[in-house]
Amino acid sequence: MAATDPKPARELTLRGIILGAVLTVVFTAANVYLGLRIGLTFATSIPAAVISMAVLRLFPGATIQENNIVQTIASAAGTLSAIVFVLPGLVMVGWWSGFPYWQSVAVIAIGGILGVMYSVPLRRALVTGSDLPYPEGVAAAEVLKVGAGVGGVEENRKGLSAVITGSLLAVIFPALAKMKLVAEEASIILPVGAGGTSFSAGLSLALVGVGHLVGLAVGVGMLTGLVIGFGVILPVFTAGGPPAGTDLADFISTVFRSKVRFVGAGTIGIAAILTLLRVIGPVVRGIGSALATSRAREGGGFENIALTERDLPIGLVGAVVLALMIPIAVLLSGFVTGGPIAAAPALGIGSAVLYVLVAGVVIASVCGYMAGLMGASNSPISGVGILAALGISLLLAVLFGQGNGVADTKALVAFALFVTAVVFGVATISNDNLQDLKTGQLVGATPWKQQIALVLGVVFGAIVIPPILDLLNQTFGFAGALGAGKDALAAPQAALITAIAQGVLGGSLDWGLIGIGAAIGLAAVALDAALRAAKRGAMPPLAVGMGIYLPMQVTLLMIVGAFLGHFYKGWAARQSSPDFAERMGVLTVTGLIVGDGLFNIAYAAMVGATNNPDIFAVIHEGPWTMPLGLAVFAGVVAYAYMRMRASSVAGPGGDALQD
Repeated sequence: MAATDPKPARELTLRGIILGAVLTVVFTAANVYLGLRIGLTFATSIPAAVISMAVLRLFPGATIQENNIVQTIASAAGTLSAIVFVLPGLVMVGWWSGFPYWQSVAVIAIGGILGVMYSVPLRRALVTGSDLPYPEGVAAAEVLKVGAGVGGVEENRKGLSAVITGSLLAVIFPALAKMKLVAEEASIILPVGAGGTSFSAGLSLALVGVGHLVGLAVGVGMLTGLVIGFGVILPVFTAGGPPAGTDLADFISTVFRSKVRFVGAGTIGIAAILTLLRVIGPVVRGIGSALATSRAREGGGFENIALTERDLPIGLVGAVVLALMIPIAVLLSGFVTGGPIAAAPALGIGSAVLYVLVAGVVIASVCGYMAGLMGASNSPISGVGILAALGISLLLAVLFGQGNGVADTKALVAFALFVTAVVFGVATISNDNLQDLKTGQLVGATPWKQQIALVLGVVFGAIVIPPILDLLNQTFGFAGALGAGKDALAAPQAALITAIAQGVLGGSLDWGLIGIGAAIGLAAVALDAALRAAKRGAMPPLAVGMGIYLPMQVTLLMIVGAFLGHFYKGWAARQSSPDFAERMGVLTVTGLIVGDGLFNIAYAAMVGATNNPDIFAVIHEGPWTMPLGLAVFAGVVAYAYMRMRASSVAGPGGDALQD
């Protein structure tokens, strides 16, 4: 240990690992269900940190670093549940009838562990050597600091009060919505000629909180994408009007899913490629720094390296990555029976393994950057899944052709989806764990211990996810799959990614939509460069792509939160203790995220246990619930920001602040 380092705090403990494993079951089950039902998952790191602090406080010697390990394990497993955006596709195309346990465990675990390994050098490039905001990582660190009593007594009292207030507000509104007293989404169809567009907002305080944290540049980028997608592209694509017998609202929704999102995927693709070019330098420097650390370790052991700079040895990382290519090849060999790849299995499997190896590096870099830019739960990970499916499908089309007949196309699609699942595991974990490592940096954690915790989280998640998928498949089924009933889960992201693979390998994909998105992406990149050169701010191209790709009910309130956060930060900067005032803002909106996450977990668990989504309903939803919901929601947001300012009226020591 370096001479200036303090004695290492209690960090990677058995009780922390056990608690992380228990939270994994709860969070992963909730996220799998929500991902299949509505196509979205929520970040679990902050709720895990809150629960961990409450539990470990009952035991002697608990530390902030130990609580950080618990949230790292739980958030890794919770994030890995996004694999449901791909794996159900194998059931939808009829290749699987269920989810073979060990095959499913293996593909989830291998992809996740690769994600951890690929992101080890990225920590130095994108966390310690970058000014990316990492909104959820910062928020999780603030929660941990308040719980551990970091700072003055009065400041921490106010900080804890801010988190609790935000959490209660975030629970009250969705509870009213689930009781059907207010609407949880406001939407309206706007006819434009024979077609139209939609205007909608999911009334979630967590979205406002995340918008506050990501900042104005990301908010403006998302607003730009939203205007392009819903203000221009959607009205143009629906201009011919709906087919006979089709409702305009259903028609608009279908066009958004089948066309506009593909345009957004093209924008994200271009932005992702150029993001990679932007981060190549930092990534290379990060790898070089990791190698230098490895040499220092060999020369004098860990004692020559600061506690907070001790990653897993880069040699071990490389060995694990290469070793994992062997089980990937073995798993893929089970997908070559009866299809075109059976005629040249070495070519097909070898190309797929090389694709995983190379695409993993690219996707880990891009997803890590996205997490730093806008947060793990708001990164367009399904867009990355689309690009991964597109890439392997194109590779297979070049090697084995398109339109080979129904049976051969089905085999190729299944092969492509399985490869995509591995790469998608890399994407989800690298997207999450850099956020966790940012939290670790802020609370003085040891990187290699966190990286071990991330691997444990992946393993726990891989063990839990397949039986949950099987249960939901047997209970509800998936829309579009053989034998699916009227209550089948939509699994929208899996359906979209499967449709792309089928479109490429069947020769029916509309490349024009991807091209339109790519052109928009190039324009966004040029505008971003011009703004940066003129020092007039920025327009993150990935945020523009996200604004086009994601439904408005997800993005609109994030944009509102970004503007509210900007105005609040401007007010905070004029106070006599601006850092304290800004911290109160961060802690209050963190509470909004905490409360929303915990409520959704409890709700999903109750729905899963009772199979009754209206378990809290006390009345039937009426036409008055939407306007009432908007009024109540606006009132709650206004109250949250008033309380935020009120908590900063006196500084941490009680001194008056000036307005």
